[in-house]
Amino acid sequence: MSDGSAVAGVPMKWVGPLRISGNAATTETKVPLATYESPLWPSVSRGARVSTMVESGIVATLVDERMTRSVYVKAEDARTAHLAAQAVDAALDDLRKATRGCGRFIELVGLRHEIAANLLFLRFEFTTGDASGHNMATLAADTLLTHILRTVPGISYGSISGNYCTDKKATAINGILGRGKNVVTEILVPGDIVRRTLHTSAAAVAELNVGKNLIGTLLAGGIRSANAHYANMLLGFYLATGQDAANIVEGSQGVTVAEDRDGDLYFSCTLPNLVVGTVGNGKGLDFVEANLTRLGCREPREPGANARRLAVIAAATVLCGELSLLAAQTNPGELMRTHLLLERRNTTTKIGG
Repeated sequence: MSDGSAVAGVPMKWVGPLRISGNAATTETKVPLATYESPLWPSVSRGARVSTMVESGIVATLVDERMTRSVYVKAEDARTAHLAAQAVDAALDDLRKATRGCGRFIELVGLRHEIAANLLFLRFEFTTGDASGHNMATLAADTLLTHILRTVPGISYGSISGNYCTDKKATAINGILGRGKNVVTEILVPGDIVRRTLHTSAAAVAELNVGKNLIGTLLAGGIRSANAHYANMLLGFYLATGQDAANIVEGSQGVTVAEDRDGDLYFSCTLPNLVVGTVGNGKGLDFVEANLTRLGCREPREPGANARRLAVIAAATVLCGELSLLAAQTNPGELMRTHLLLERRNTTTKIGG
């Protein structure tokens, strides 16, 4: 009798190559995207082609990394909660020591708190090596919470998860403080390449970005986000590399900037919440192992370096798809014509690639 388990096959293709330089990786590589939205492959490919036409390609700067887990405790009143918060702050060195006892690759790098009524929310921030860090952060938070409840008077257990992290939800706090890897990608595309390859102009892309991504998202009530479709590229990349796909919720919060610089196009995507890893759950599958190896994320490097490499490749992939889509949307009718043509052509796409 079957237990109901099965393998869900999602069509996957390698697209590119795309060219990346920066502080976490300098490489030229194809990237895997697993998706049912077949026009995504040629769209990202077009952006990738642009990156290879520019000497430095996409410059990807990893500016921060931290995995978070929040807990909350209960006090009699706000005054007691405030005193408890001060006691927790004073015990930071002890908390760091307790964290190191949870594993070789986890470090407590930040602690933030907020009080609402008689509730004290604590947001722990960790580095977690090459793991995305969900389980490592929860284990460490559980250890720290036990230590705090034992040593700080006037408080009692609330929850091991207080939603102040925030995991897999669109919130302002992640955009402000970051969760996972924070990566800024940039490219300066000469005007002739904008015209020949993207069939548009720097001025048109910059104007569209303001109207659509900035003003349109503002009117829609977007949370710390101003982009066209980061989620598309992230989901495809996450599924192909064994990530927790639900993390595209916070991962897709990011900001696109486009400027006309004397006819050249400056284009940037900032992604402050990339939750990715090269070890841990989801990485034992053969196709994931093969994809991570092909991306160069299985090399012997210092702890955390392979995950940082994966993060900047993911961010650069997002830029390629974002650039290509916005270029298409500057031309009336191009987006729909392309979708109809490519989706009909790919109705029987093979799994793999």
